Amino acid sequence: MPSAIATGVPRQNPSLRRTATSTTADPDMSAPSTAIGSPIDSPRPSASSTSLSSMSSAEPNSSAHGKLIDTYGNEFEIPDYTIKDIRDAIPKHCFERSAVKSLSYVFRDISCLATTFYLFHTYLTPENVPSTPVRAVLWGVYTVIQGLFGTGVWVLAHECGHQAFSPSKVLNDTVGWILHSSLLVPYFSWKISHGKHHKATGHMERDMVFIPRTREQRASRLGKLAHELGELGEETPIVTFLTLIGQQLFGWPNYLLTNVTGHDFHERQSEGRGKGKKNGWFTGVNHFSPSSPLFEAKDAKLIVLSDLGLAVTISILVFLGNKFGWSNLFVWYFLPYLWVNHWLVAITFLQHTDPSLPHYKPESWSYVRGAAATIDREFGFIGRQLMHGIIETHVLHHYVSTIPFYNADEASEAIKKVMGRHYRSDTKGGSLGFIKAMWRSARMCHWVEPSEGAKGEGKGVLFFRNSNGLGTKPAKMSPPTRGMTIGADA
Repeated sequence: MPSAIATGVPRQNPSLRRTATSTTADPDMSAPSTAIGSPIDSPRPSASSTSLSSMSSAEPNSSAHGKLIDTYGNEFEIPDYTIKDIRDAIPKHCFERSAVKSLSYVFRDISCLATTFYLFHTYLTPENVPSTPVRAVLWGVYTVIQGLFGTGVWVLAHECGHQAFSPSKVLNDTVGWILHSSLLVPYFSWKISHGKHHKATGHMERDMVFIPRTREQRASRLGKLAHELGELGEETPIVTFLTLIGQQLFGWPNYLLTNVTGHDFHERQSEGRGKGKKNGWFTGVNHFSPSSPLFEAKDAKLIVLSDLGLAVTISILVFLGNKFGWSNLFVWYFLPYLWVNHWLVAITFLQHTDPSLPHYKPESWSYVRGAAATIDREFGFIGRQLMHGIIETHVLHHYVSTIPFYNADEASEAIKKVMGRHYRSDTKGGSLGFIKAMWRSARMCHWVEPSEGAKGEGKGVLFFRNSNGLGTKPAKMSPPTRGMTIGADA
């Protein structure tokens, strides 16, 4: 699929422009592809009565929002369509859910897991493969394969949590609880917090997944002042690499235990359950405690049920470890489990972190804008078949999460006609491009801040900037006057 512009009129450095012919040797400077041609060719949705977009203006630069520039240097325009426009564009049959069809995918994925285990356990023995190094490598291949199949099971449980699995809520939650518990995921706990993520995607104070640091927060973390941030030296590739390793290995359990990438505004919880609580260890902000500020009092029984599911799985794992040996169980289950965690974090990170994506302060956020602040990517056969298209159709998923994955491709094509230039995708390079995007985003997306040319409501639209000199440069800020503090944690 050819590369194309998706964010507006590019400017400045030609190597950062997202055009159909854009090529560059530096992966940090390469621009992703998109599914919609160019902004000039993209269909323009009609302005709604609630439109705040500048698309209806003949001169985008004269917008009341000022000039909004993403990290690639492309001019950004705020979406101007409504959720009704999106839903009306989707064929009615795409909303239909089939329990039989969904269960068939569960049977398929579990059969793949069982068959893979049987083949490796039966034939990859010292008698058949005498070389210990060769056996170790082949068992390593086993962990990768099982990790992919396990991720597919995880996605099906995710479908259950969104009620996209079948018309029956009881069936959805039963299947979801069993599947997620088997992967050490607290089903109802995660379902509740994930639902809040969908209700506040891209919201800097309410989102539950991968909220980026502001300029002030980044500066405070580095022990600097905000105006100094753009002058810092380049972050070395080894630092980026180690950060990614830590994120991929520990990001998921750390999120469950400490809400590390979610919002930290628990004081504002309506029931007062977040008073004095902050993200971090031993502060009560986790997915396992019924009193966590992530939940409401009415959720307590569901949180306990989630914990019960984990207890059952852990009990089974302890039995298997004692019976067959913990080293065997480490290879059979725990290494594939780490691969599942890796793919889960990678998918979520790349769905919401990209140099083209905005984030919104509360005064500038809306549901439609937040849902558009996501991006579709491409992971080839693995993404579309083993992971059930969760990577390739995520934008649609944020607008209508009850559409089952097997109808998502058709529905995605339908909403592109409404979204026009506001639709984001990065499909260049397929599976390899997906992996490269992790590195590109890690290098280019360090913190968010308003565009220098923003005004009015546009000051609440934030874009990624970085200290590596890649893409749009950070805004120039004057040193604070005496008595002012810049760089305090916001």
